[in-house]
Amino acid sequence: MSLLQERRDGITFATLGVLVLSFDALLVRLAAADGADIGFWRGALIMVSAGTICVFRRRHIRWPDTRALWIAAIAASALYGVNSALFVFSINNTHVANTVVILASSPLFAAAISWLLFREQTPKRTLFAILTAILGVVIVFSASLGQAGQLGDLLALLLAVCMAAALTLLRRVPQLPRLPLVAGSGVATALMCLPFAEPLSLSGTSYSWLALMGLVQMPLATLLIFSATRHLPSAEVSLFLLIETILGPIWVWWALGEALPGPTILGGALITGAIAVNAVLSLRSQSRLKRQFKR
Repeated sequence: MSLLQERRDGITFATLGVLVLSFDALLVRLAAADGADIGFWRGALIMVSAGTICVFRRRHIRWPDTRALWIAAIAASALYGVNSALFVFSINNTHVANTVVILASSPLFAAAISWLLFREQTPKRTLFAILTAILGVVIVFSASLGQAGQLGDLLALLLAVCMAAALTLLRRVPQLPRLPLVAGSGVATALMCLPFAEPLSLSGTSYSWLALMGLVQMPLATLLIFSATRHLPSAEVSLFLLIETILGPIWVWWALGEALPGPTILGGALITGAIAVNAVLSLRSQSRLKRQFKR
């Protein structure tokens, strides 16, 4: 596969994955339950859906064949499982916009982790896109300064660091099978939330939204994002997560009437613009390299 086609695939997977993921905050709100209960069912259902597919496709899955790969697989599953739980707890303790805005800082952490641990260089265009997107984040965040929800904000910051670490790890070991990692992340989320949960005390409506979240939305989004790390550096993949910064609050505003401040619209325009420009420039760069190579 050519470098150009790899980048196209990575951009496609990342865009579709984050688009599906952007409904996450809305589904958490619609579930209308305690964070631990949502986290437990979310993880358990992800485990069931992804695990069932793994069983039927076990002969086509290339399982880890060394101890190091098994350790990496367990670490990646645990990290993403923690991310899933942190997202739910953050949403339940602060505004949706706060959570997704702080999560948008993950590209900075991804670039820093990649450089510190692996000396992986981030292209200047991506650094510029990150800085532009972070400006958009600051604009969005300015509307929420001084409000309640400090615990939720801190959990969102921890989420941003863990998300960056998970994507960086997946980038370093692209041979890991993605679908089993999705199932493993569900196990980690369920186990993390179980001690604090009362999973059989919810309403029928809550179970319906949780089923949609755990059986369809989250497994699909996670699989697409995991797949993107095969083709793009972790800093670039995490940059696509900024799409959720604007779309997440919009879906909640549209369905539930939760306020969408003007700064969120302006900051969101900068964020999505930065992502689009970076994607286009990366494709053009690979296209030029391909033409030079042919010569």
